[in-house]
Amino acid sequence: MSPSAKTNIKVLFALTLVHFTGDFYSSFTTPLFPLFVEKLGLSLTQVGFIAGLNRMLAFVVQPSVGYLADRYPTRLFFMAGLLMVIVFIPLSGVSIGFWTLMLTVALGSVGSAMFHPSVTGMVPLYSGNKAGFAMSIFNTGGTLAFGIGPLFITWYASRLGLSALPFTMVLGLSIALFLLPAIPMPQSEGMGSLGFVGSIKESLGSAWKSVALIWMVMVLRAIVSQSFMTFMPVLYVQRGHSVVSAGLIFTLFTTAGTLSGLVAGHLSDRIGFKKIFLTTHVLMVPVLLLFLKLQGNWIYVGSALAGMFVLATLPLGVTLGQQLAPKGRSIVASLMMGFAFGLGGMVSPLVGKIADLYSIQPTLTAISLVPILSLPLIWMFPKGR
Repeated sequence: MSPSAKTNIKVLFALTLVHFTGDFYSSFTTPLFPLFVEKLGLSLTQVGFIAGLNRMLAFVVQPSVGYLADRYPTRLFFMAGLLMVIVFIPLSGVSIGFWTLMLTVALGSVGSAMFHPSVTGMVPLYSGNKAGFAMSIFNTGGTLAFGIGPLFITWYASRLGLSALPFTMVLGLSIALFLLPAIPMPQSEGMGSLGFVGSIKESLGSAWKSVALIWMVMVLRAIVSQSFMTFMPVLYVQRGHSVVSAGLIFTLFTTAGTLSGLVAGHLSDRIGFKKIFLTTHVLMVPVLLLFLKLQGNWIYVGSALAGMFVLATLPLGVTLGQQLAPKGRSIVASLMMGFAFGLGGMVSPLVGKIADLYSIQPTLTAISLVPILSLPLIWMFPKGR
C-alpha cells in the first residue's frame, strides 16, 4: 500500500491512541522510583539498573520486532504488546523485592517494544503530504502520556499506595477493546524473503550514511533525556519536594516537549529538519544548566524549558529517517525511536553508579554537555525538508 496524498484523521487518531495508552502505563515506573526506593530499600545503582533494563527491552529490541512487523503484517504485535504494558506495569506495585520489581518492569517493557514499531510504521501511510506534522501528532500521544501519566500515578500512589496500582488496569483494558476494530491491518513491504540483515540493507539502501548520522544524534539526545527523566524525580525528592511535586516537574518536562515537538514538526515541513536540529541542540546546553541551578517555583519553569528543547526533535528523527529510507518503515522507525532511545537509556546504570559516587546534581550537570557532541553530526545532515 502506497502512502495517500490525503490525511486519514480517523486512523491517525487510533494509532495515536495506541501510542498514548501504551506510554501512559509505561510512564508509571520512573516517577515511582522514590516510593520503590523507600519500600524496597533500593540503591541508586539498582534504580539505574532497572531503568536501563526498561529502556533496553522497551527500545533496543525494537529493530527485531520491526523486522517481524514488516515480514508478518498482523495486529498481534501492537495488541499483545499493548496488553502486556497495561497488565504488567501496574503489577509492579505489588512487587515484594528488587527481582520481582525487575520482572514486572521487564515484561511490561517487552510489551512496549512490541507495539511501537508496528504502529509507528503505519503513520506515513495515512499522513498524506504532512509527514512531519503527522508524526509529531503521533509522537504527541507518547510524550503527552509521559506528561500526564507521572502526575496521575504519583497522586494515585501517594493516596492509595503502591499496592493499589493493579486497579489501574481497568481503563487500559477498556481502551484496548475499542482499538481492536479501529486500526486497519498493517501493510507488508514485501521483504519477507530477505532475512533480518537483508531487510535492513534494503530499507536503508544508499541513504545508510545519512541515516547513521541521524541515528547517532538520536542516541546522544536520548542519553540526555533518559538521564534527566530517570534521576530528576529522585533529585527533587532529595531536595525536599514531595513525590507529587517531583511528578509535576517530570510532567512539565515531558508536556513541554510534546508541544515543542508539534511546533518542530510543523516547522520542519516548511523550513527543513536541519535548522530545527541545530537550533534546539545549540540551546539545549545552557537551558539544562540553568534548570539545575534554579530554586523555588522557578524549578517548574526551568523544567518546562528543558523539556521543550530536549524532546523537540524526537519525532523529527523518525520522520527524516523514513523519508530517506521509505522501505521497511517499521524497521527504520524502530532504529530511530527504539534502538537509539534504548541505547541512550542503557547508560542509566552507569549514570546511577556515578550519581552514587558524586551525587545526582553534578552528574546531571556533566550530562547537560553531551549535546555539544551532536553539533558536528547535525552539520553533516542532508538538506531539504
